[in-house]
Order: sequence, then structure tokens, then C-alpha cells
Amino acid sequence: MKIVVLKFGGTSVGNIERIKKVAKIITTYKKKKFKVIVVSSAMSGITNDLIKKSQKISSSFDQAEYDTLLASGEQISCALIAGRLNEIGYKSRSWLSWQIPIITNGPHKAARIAKIDKKKILKYINSGGIPIITGFQGIDDNFRITTLGRGGTDASAIMIAKFFDATNCVIYTDVEGVYTTDPNLVKNAKKIPQISYEEMLELASQGAKVLQTRSVELAMRKKTKLSVRSSIKPNKSGTLVTEENSKLENNTVSGIAYSKDEAKITLSKVLDKPGVSSKIFGPLSKGNINVDMILQNVSQDGKYANLSFTLPRGDLEKALKILKKEKSSIGYRKINSSNNISKISVVGVGMRSHAGVAQTLFETLGKNKINIQVITTSEIKISILIDDQFTDLAVQKLHQAYKLHK
Repeated sequence: MKIVVLKFGGTSVGNIERIKKVAKIITTYKKKKFKVIVVSSAMSGITNDLIKKSQKISSSFDQAEYDTLLASGEQISCALIAGRLNEIGYKSRSWLSWQIPIITNGPHKAARIAKIDKKKILKYINSGGIPIITGFQGIDDNFRITTLGRGGTDASAIMIAKFFDATNCVIYTDVEGVYTTDPNLVKNAKKIPQISYEEMLELASQGAKVLQTRSVELAMRKKTKLSVRSSIKPNKSGTLVTEENSKLENNTVSGIAYSKDEAKITLSKVLDKPGVSSKIFGPLSKGNINVDMILQNVSQDGKYANLSFTLPRGDLEKALKILKKEKSSIGYRKINSSNNISKISVVGVGMRSHAGVAQTLFETLGKNKINIQVITTSEIKISILIDDQFTDLAVQKLHQAYKLHK
């Protein structure tokens, strides 16, 4: 039994004409004798509108009711897709998460799928039906609706693909696949036909917006075959996200990601002794602040260090407030911050076996008089921090230097 899971994002179901196009895409898989399971997001703009409504009602809206409210968006798109399929002669119906059920654990607004009862859906697809399942949500042990947080519909689709042993999980979006970099910034950016889970995870975590980090992590952990395709141009080939192989290693660099949503904090004259880092990053962790790049410079006498780290720009003020409160415990002399920085990451599994990637980066930025503030590396990634006014230039020049347009 060949099962395929198709996920459609908010822009793909953004209006009636696009929903009609989505229905047509679904029928092409049925004609190829696939048993099709569809997972849909809410129509673009609906979720944001519901969030605004909750904020007008209460500044501390009950989290369980918040999830119930937001989950209603997917019901609309699922019903419309099923209605269109029925209209053109296909058996289809919408399935809400609690009707299946999709069981979750964890808190409201950030739940995780623990179990999916397959019986009802298997019976339905074996009868020739096309189930249209609400993404982004589930039901907990208290029979309350839960939502899965950012990237939740992708996560729903991947988990459904895993539980139903699907041959493929296809993520339909408004772009044709994964590109070597942002095509809005670099006009000759190329679509990547195949990319490893690790590379996609690094690109997603460093700012590439096609897939959410959490979704890629799930696909990699569950070994789910994942494709990214365009619902606007469904006849165009997409990008296959798969396990690493020798063919992928031939490409030294696969892509360049960037993020302008960065801020940096520097603590000066911090005592260089065991336990100090815990006093810095412990309170930040309790404040739900994610720290990314960390750099420590030790003084010549070995007594003090300057410690810099990056974090999301939106968390800067909150982080500063926490660190100032903890000043006596940490024992730093001075605190400085900057929010006019950006992060650029060069990613490729070929870095493991090819030398010279870092040298090309340093030469390219040096020729263009772009100063590097912080550098971090991993096996398949080099990330740098630069002044945000040079972001576009740096990405364009690096894309050219690594010949990613060819």
C-alpha cells in the first residue's frame, strides 16, 4: 500500500482559487494510485487574526482557550479542501485532530505528538477516501485541544507520515524548493535538487525559512523521506531532503543562510573561574531566552574574561534586565549590547572532506572590507557575525565566491 502525505501551508490555501489548485494537485496523486492523506494549515492571515482577537479580549488569555481558538483556523481550510474534492467527484472529508485522535503531551501552545490512532484513517483511505486532517494540533489527556507551536503543521505531517509508514511526505509551499540562498536577495540563486537532513537542519536553524528547524529534526529522527514543492507551480520539480550520501559530499558548500534578527551582549571583566558561565546562562535559560553564538576572550593575567554571545533581537531587553539583576552574582564589570548585527552561515557536508572553505570566506569578506565580529564552526557549517549594513553584500559576494550559481 503506497501512502503519501501532502502538507499544504497557509499561502497554498490562502484563497478559493488556490484551494481549487490544491484539490487538483491532490487528484494527481490519486490518479497515480497513491492512498493520499492531506494535512492543511489555516488560510494565510487567519491565525494572526485570531491571535489579535485574543489579545483584545485579554492580556493573559487562558492557554487552553487560546489553543482552542487558534485550532479553529485549520478547520476552515480543511472543510473547503474536502468540499472542493467532493465537488469534482472524489470522496473526501475533513478530520479534526480529536476525531482521529492525535494524542499530544506537553504544555499548551507547544505540545508534542505522542500517538496517532490509525484505525479510522486507515479504514477511510482503504475505502477510497481522501482524509483532510487539521495540522498544528492534537488533543491531550484531559480531552483539551492543544497546538504544536511554530512549524506545527509541518510537524503534524511528518509525524503522520511516520505513523502511517508513508513512502513520502511532500511539503507544499509558495516556493519551488530549497535554494542556495534567498532568491529575493541573490537573483541567480539555484534550486537545490537534493540536500541532506543535516544540511537542511543547519540552513533552517540559521535563517532559511522554507522549513522549520523542528520539522527537519523530526524528519531526520524518524527517517521520513521529505520533499519541498510549490503549490503555485506544481509541475516544477522540488527539493528532496534525505540521508547523506556520497553524491551530496561532492558539493563543498550547499547553501548560505542569513539572519538579521540578531543581537549581541558583551560582559566585560568577568572573573575567569568555574561556575561563572552557569550564573550567566542559567537565569537566561529560565527566562526562555535562547543563546546562540558564544565567544570568550581571557585576559593576559588569566584572572578575567570578556564574554560575548548572541540571541534573538526581540529578547535583548529582557536579557539585559535579567543580567543586570544578576550582576552581583556574576561579578562582571560592564555590560554592552548591540542590535545592529546579522549572522551569515555557510553550510555543506562537503566541508568534512574539502579544505579551503574558511579561507574563501575570509578572503571574500576581506576584499569587500567587511569585518567579522564573531566566528563559530561545526563539521558542516561556518557562522559569522557582521554589521547588519553589510548583510546583503556579504551574502551576494559569498554566493559568487563559492560558485553556487553554477
